[in-house]
Amino acid sequence: MPAKSSRPTVVGIIANPASGRDIRRLTSRASVFPNAEKASMIVRAIAGLEAAGVRDVLVMPDNGSISGIVFRALGLSGDQTAAGPRFVDMPVDGSAADTLRATEHMCEAGATALIVLGGDGTHRAVAARCGKVPLLALSTGTNNAFPEMREATVAGLAAGLVASGAVPPAAGVRQNKLLRVSCDGRDDIALVDVCVTAHPYVGSRAVWDCAQVEDLFVTFAGADGIGLSAIAGQLEPVSRAALHGLHVRCALPAQTPRRVLAAIAPGLVAEVGVRDYSRLMPHVRTVLTGRSGTIALDGEREIEFDAASHIEVRLDPHGPLTIDVAATLTYAAQHRLLRGYIGDAA
Repeated sequence: MPAKSSRPTVVGIIANPASGRDIRRLTSRASVFPNAEKASMIVRAIAGLEAAGVRDVLVMPDNGSISGIVFRALGLSGDQTAAGPRFVDMPVDGSAADTLRATEHMCEAGATALIVLGGDGTHRAVAARCGKVPLLALSTGTNNAFPEMREATVAGLAAGLVASGAVPPAAGVRQNKLLRVSCDGRDDIALVDVCVTAHPYVGSRAVWDCAQVEDLFVTFAGADGIGLSAIAGQLEPVSRAALHGLHVRCALPAQTPRRVLAAIAPGLVAEVGVRDYSRLMPHVRTVLTGRSGTIALDGEREIEFDAASHIEVRLDPHGPLTIDVAATLTYAAQHRLLRGYIGDAA
């Protein structure tokens, strides 16, 4: 059975009610991820946490589409001093600021793991505030490369084992890469990809028109991936554990003989022209100048720039920590952490 800690173990759960609902539902054939299922995932994750011995669970509130269902499903009383799952006491405005506030609050409350339900953008927001607290990344977005599709019960069990210290970080926690972007004094990060586009405005944010893509930087890229990183994945697959990333310089298919077919969004496969590509090594700065457009971070346009702008992109190997569910539960099995026998003193 999981070892009992001398102090209460705190785990936070952050679920983005807006994930899985962007414009790609209109421009491709992406499905909607309902908030009722996110609420159900939270309830199931808490069941896994409790089985691992974690009772102190902090949940991010929202305007009711998720938190109301969780409140009723768990039979919560609203007493914030009671033991067991409870909602973070914080203002809610329905923006990304909710995720940032919840992450900061949970870390200040001593959380030793965070379960995150969302897409790449949600995880990027949490990674910007969580420091060395490991994330258990669950996919509920559109083009998800960073988080995984996992049963929430199993995810909660793994998160609880790591958070409580029953499984040591060396066995269950992995270091991830990230991309650091600087543009005219603004600094930001991306967990999967940075895309420099010819789109003049941020607009609807999501990038789906590959004719506008000029430069693509990725931390990792699977040949079986979906989203912008799939372009790089068809050129040279890069694992999460690899020391390097990839820099792809794109073009219109008519402008170059080198082309790839990539799944850019659910139901959308595009032909992308490639001028050339190269490995992106850690800490080496790539400078881009003399153009105008927008920069997309993990698939969403965030930064507008012009011909006078100075853009730098570099790969940082010291990104957020994540919990490896398979490795965690394999360690638990090998060390008999979840086994018990009638008559055991434990």
